[in-house]
Amino acid sequence: WNVFSDSTLTALIERTLERNKDMLAASARVRRMRALGRVARADQLPSVSGQLAADTEHNDYEGEPASDDPEFDAKVSLAWELDLWGNLRWANRKAVAEYLATVDAQRALQMTLVAEVATAYYELVALDQELSIVRRTLQTRKEGVRQARLRFEGGLTSETALQQAKVELASTATLIPGLESRIALKEHQIALLAGAYPTLRIDRQTMEMHARLPERLKVGLPSELLKRRPDLRQSEQTLRAAEAAMGMASADRFPRITFSLTGGWENDDLKGLFSSPFSYVNGSLVSPLFSFGKKKAKYKAALAACDEARLNYEQKVLEAFREVNDAVVTYRNVRTAAALKRDLQQAAQKYVELAQLQYFNGVINYLDVLDAQRKYFDAQIGLSNAVRDEHLAMVDLYKALGGGWGVERE
Repeated sequence: WNVFSDSTLTALIERTLERNKDMLAASARVRRMRALGRVARADQLPSVSGQLAADTEHNDYEGEPASDDPEFDAKVSLAWELDLWGNLRWANRKAVAEYLATVDAQRALQMTLVAEVATAYYELVALDQELSIVRRTLQTRKEGVRQARLRFEGGLTSETALQQAKVELASTATLIPGLESRIALKEHQIALLAGAYPTLRIDRQTMEMHARLPERLKVGLPSELLKRRPDLRQSEQTLRAAEAAMGMASADRFPRITFSLTGGWENDDLKGLFSSPFSYVNGSLVSPLFSFGKKKAKYKAALAACDEARLNYEQKVLEAFREVNDAVVTYRNVRTAAALKRDLQQAAQKYVELAQLQYFNGVINYLDVLDAQRKYFDAQIGLSNAVRDEHLAMVDLYKALGGGWGVERE
C-alpha cells in the first residue's frame, strides 16, 4: 500500500484479492496440496485397521453328514513398510515441495493481480483525463468557430478561416466516441478482475498531474530478488519436487519390505469369542524379478524431468534479472520524458496565449492561432500519457522486484 497510495485503488485491489475467481481457485489448490501432503506424511507411519466379521460355511461332503461351520472374529492389524531405500521419505519431500510451489504460485498470482488492477486503473484514469482534455478543447473550438463566423460576417477575414475552424471543431468531436468506448471497455476489464459483472461501477480519482513518485529506488541485491520473487520460489520448489521424484524412481528399483501384525479373537461361537485370542506376524518382501527395463526407464525419465526443471529455473532467474533491469531503465526514462513533457505543455500554453493576443491585434492570421491550439492540445495529451507511463513504469518495477522495494530518497 505504500507503493499505491491512491486509497480508491487500494480498495479496488483489496476487493480483487478477495473475489477474483483465479485467486479463489489458487486458494483451493493450496488447500488440496496441503491435504495431499498430509497423505504423504501419513504413508511413513504404521497403518492400523480393524475388522469385525461373521460367516457360516455349510459343508456337505460325500459320505459324511451335512454340517455348518460358523466363524466370528474381531481383528486389529498393524502394517508398516520399512523405508530402507527412502521411497516414502522422497514422496514426502515431493509432496512438501509441491505444496510450497502452490503457495508461491498463489503469491505470484496475487502480485500479478495487483499489477494488472493497478495498470488498468491508471490507464482508465488517463483515459478520463484525455476525455476531459478533449471536451475542454471542444469548447475552445466552438468558441473559435463563433469568433471566426463573427469576423467573417463582419468582413474582417475570409471564409477560409471559418471553414478551418469548423474542420478543427469536427475533428476534435470525432475523438469523443472512441474515448468513451475505450473507457467502457477498460471498466469491464477491471470488473472482471474484481470478480464482478461488467455493470460494476468503478470508482476512481482524477489523475494527479504533479504526483511525487520516488526519485531513487533501492532494488537490492540479486540474492534478495531470488527470495522476494514468488514465481522464482515456485520454480525452485518445482525443481525440488522433480529431484524428489527422481529419488522415488531410484528407490523404486529396490525391493520393498513390509511387516504386519494381526491380533484379535476368533471362534465358532459368538459367546466364546473373547476366550479365543490369536495373533500372527507376517513379513513380505516384494521385488519384480524381470520388468523389461520399466523401472530403469522410469528412473531415466525422472532424471530428464529433473534436468528440465533445473533449466527452467535457471531460465526464470535470467528472465527475472532482465525484467528488473528493463523496469529500472524504463522507470528512469519515463520520468525524464514526463519532465520534458511538462515543459512542453507549459511552453505550448504560453504560445496559445500569445497567438490569440497577436490575432486580436491583427498581427497574425487565424490559421496561426489554430496551429498554436493544435500544438497545445497535443502537448496536453502527451503530458497526460507521460504521467500515465510514469505510474505504469512504477507498477512494472513493483512486479519485477517481487512486490515492492526499499525506497531511498534524496
